[in-house]
Amino acid sequence: MPTDALLDRFLTGLLPLGPVAVWAHGSLGGGDYQEGRSDLDLIAVLPRPATARTAWRLGLLHARLRAEPLAGLLHCSYLSPDTAADPDQRHLTWAHRQLFKRTVTPVTRRELHSFGRVLHGKSPRELLPPVTDGELAGFVVREQRDYWRPTVRRAELWRQDVWVDLGLLTFARATVTLREGRLITKRQALAELPALGAPGEVVEDITRRRYGKPAGPTAAAEWSARRAELTRSYLGPAIDTLVASYS
Repeated sequence: MPTDALLDRFLTGLLPLGPVAVWAHGSLGGGDYQEGRSDLDLIAVLPRPATARTAWRLGLLHARLRAEPLAGLLHCSYLSPDTAADPDQRHLTWAHRQLFKRTVTPVTRRELHSFGRVLHGKSPRELLPPVTDGELAGFVVREQRDYWRPTVRRAELWRQDVWVDLGLLTFARATVTLREGRLITKRQALAELPALGAPGEVVEDITRRRYGKPAGPTAAAEWSARRAELTRSYLGPAIDTLVASYS
């Protein structure tokens, strides 16, 4: 399978850096992975914090993977045992074909503890402290309030599939996490959306594109505009209600 081939090449290329552990989270860890559509979300723990030379070697590693069909979907954050425990620490990350720094969020940390898949070395429980329910809920509320709510106002974004999908699915996942204290997959989130009052046409559109036949051409302009308006009209008030209920 292309996924297995890419992971094998990635792990082989990473071994000279002596990784302490490599884990999969997201859909690859949670059982909702769809080859060619889902991202490959990884965490690698290296022996020491990344230096400029480490960044150069990692950039070279990822550049060598570009010939693999799914290489553009592979995302990996690079931690070290000394920095892994700090949720505010920004770690070197490869995503969207570039290196930058970002945190490993409480959601990702809870995923790793709940259903992380060990690809190499030690388990998440050996290297990462657990995430409390309060820490998880606090992060979810802040993300909806401080990131997604302002993003709803940016009308130009919502004509794109990725924003419609992630906006609605993240909201559904946030709702279940705050209501029940558990994490759910994107497929499960999609099933939650009708009961949360999301527009049926948009839910059907997401279902078809993500779980139906392979995606075709970009949505026609008229539908794209209507879908954007339906999504924004629903999501803004829904986020406001969720935040008010759990702040």
